[in-house]
Amino acid sequence: MMRIQAALVATLVVLAPAAAQQPAAPRPVAGAIALAVDATEAPRHLFHVRETIPVSPGPLTLVYPKWIPGEHGPSGPLVDVVGMRFSAGGKPLAWKRDVADMYLLNLDVPADAGGSIGVELDFVTPAEAAGFTSGSSATAQLAMVSWNQVLLYPAGPKSDDIRIQAELRLPAGWSYGTSLETESGPPVGGPAPGAPAPAAPDGRAVPVTVRFKPVSLTTLVDSPVLSGAHFRTLALSPAGDARPAFLDMAADSEAALAAKPEVLDAFRRLVAEALRLYGARHYDRYRFLMTLSDHTAHFGLEHHQSSDDRIHERSLVDDDLHLLHADLLAHEMTHSWNGKYRRPIGLATPDYRQPMDGSMLWAYEGLTNYLGFVLAARSGLMTPEQARDHLASIAAGLDNRPGRTWRPVEDTGTEAQLLYGASDAWESRRRSTDFYEEGTLIWLEADTVIRQKSRGARSLDDFCKLFLGGTDSSPAVRTYAADDVYAALGQIAPHDWKGFFTERVQQIRPKAPLGGVEASGWRLGWSEEKGPRLKAQESAEAYNLTDERFSLGIEVGKDGSVVDVLGGTPADRAGLAPGMKLVAVNGRRYSRQVLQDALRLGKGGARPIEILAENAEFFKTYSLDWTAGPRYSRLERDPAKSDMLGEILKPHAAPGK
Repeated sequence: MMRIQAALVATLVVLAPAAAQQPAAPRPVAGAIALAVDATEAPRHLFHVRETIPVSPGPLTLVYPKWIPGEHGPSGPLVDVVGMRFSAGGKPLAWKRDVADMYLLNLDVPADAGGSIGVELDFVTPAEAAGFTSGSSATAQLAMVSWNQVLLYPAGPKSDDIRIQAELRLPAGWSYGTSLETESGPPVGGPAPGAPAPAAPDGRAVPVTVRFKPVSLTTLVDSPVLSGAHFRTLALSPAGDARPAFLDMAADSEAALAAKPEVLDAFRRLVAEALRLYGARHYDRYRFLMTLSDHTAHFGLEHHQSSDDRIHERSLVDDDLHLLHADLLAHEMTHSWNGKYRRPIGLATPDYRQPMDGSMLWAYEGLTNYLGFVLAARSGLMTPEQARDHLASIAAGLDNRPGRTWRPVEDTGTEAQLLYGASDAWESRRRSTDFYEEGTLIWLEADTVIRQKSRGARSLDDFCKLFLGGTDSSPAVRTYAADDVYAALGQIAPHDWKGFFTERVQQIRPKAPLGGVEASGWRLGWSEEKGPRLKAQESAEAYNLTDERFSLGIEVGKDGSVVDVLGGTPADRAGLAPGMKLVAVNGRRYSRQVLQDALRLGKGGARPIEILAENAEFFKTYSLDWTAGPRYSRLERDPAKSDMLGEILKPHAAPGK
């Protein structure tokens, strides 16, 4: 996605918090940028950086990465760069920010610069556990280093053409995981168990210093480093695998690393199922970089040979939290094939300055969301019941979203760079990044079409092998357009695929595309009993969400605040709105149990449910006319059709393969 001129290639180093701690400048490689990052103060959310950038005399523009791959938007955290200084020939060098593009810094390199300039800066990661990589990335016990946050590079060349040698300094006793190859320092995963920790002559612990082999700027940004005091590495591939996969885990406690054996077995099966699905790998090695903390942002971000997977601290030992993250690793690993190796042309930009076109996120993220769901079920990360419940939740949520009446799903991809940061309030009217979940329904339907037309001889698995698989290779990028998708599907099963996707992606559809659910032998139904996913959301302290969207029409947060109100529902007609706070239900102080008791006991009655709500210091009672009782989504079996969904989700790889 990025490139650079050979004449402008640079060198980077790290600024330590104090002179006594300052590391030696990294040894520059000819023609490469040398980058050193001091993360020894990561527990304070503070990183120190020094760069040395080879340059020629004259005007120079440096770039801070703005458009971040996988985040599909201009999310580079520029506001968190502080203490920036430049020098040339040992003298301070003046700089000025571009007034039109704040991510550009303009300098004038003097003739006596000696062939390079020095850069010093600090990066301060927020403490708030929100957002994507620009959110909290460090705690007292761990840190994730995203290289795009701690470097500048010369404007002009493509990122593929810039060479960088990176060096990283970590707190004493910490281990690390990354897909980068180590040139010197402790190996990935840390020293052998029982090996003594390095110490200075006075007995003090010595920070960990790792020097990585030179790579392109593209590869560096695509290869974050997870580190921490509580660290564990698990091999996920059979011994001797030429392209092995690993799980690197850093946690805020040693107890969080004690994953249940069945969970770890499911991760191993995930790797086997992925290889069976795609038939080839486009990585030399693959590492899941799993952050287990309640104090970092929670999300997944794809990379070609790794993934940045941040989940709650007890997600590997708590069944509810595990279920709520069950398809995360499957989704992110799928991106190694769909998103990194094969990529919509509008998302394959040459550097981190160029805007991205998200109009094909229905293929990049939508297809990945479906395949991640399928792989999670096939590997046992979700049981069949949990998988059906998850699909029912997706179908019900999208089928009851009033925002569908004014915008197509393609538009949610085009506007993704804004929607990722949008409030949850009024989400149902706005539509969110719906290309993820709607993509699951659309690609399930495509799968059923292929199976029906081929009389079961072919499936979307064959498309994956053709379009995303091929033969094993090192990381590479092959771009595609919508017509390439249609043509490849046509090779698997002749059909009007362009018309199929045009109708479902580009046209306004007031109701969700449930054709795949119904063709697979199931249909969306309703129950008074909550499904496993909703039970997990309610019981997990990190979520504690009350979801009564399909009865009263409201979603309520842990403190009683209304998160969203569905249009046309009793709550909407009564006048409730996001941001209000529930105070009482039928005259009794609000709690989830009080609300749900009122729903259950009011079934078949004649009286509305009375809710007292606070609206920014003002109080009002709202009457919700609903007497049908609790209503939660589920999938119901259609006995007139075969269980194609069960066939899609059953394990496909032989054990240990």
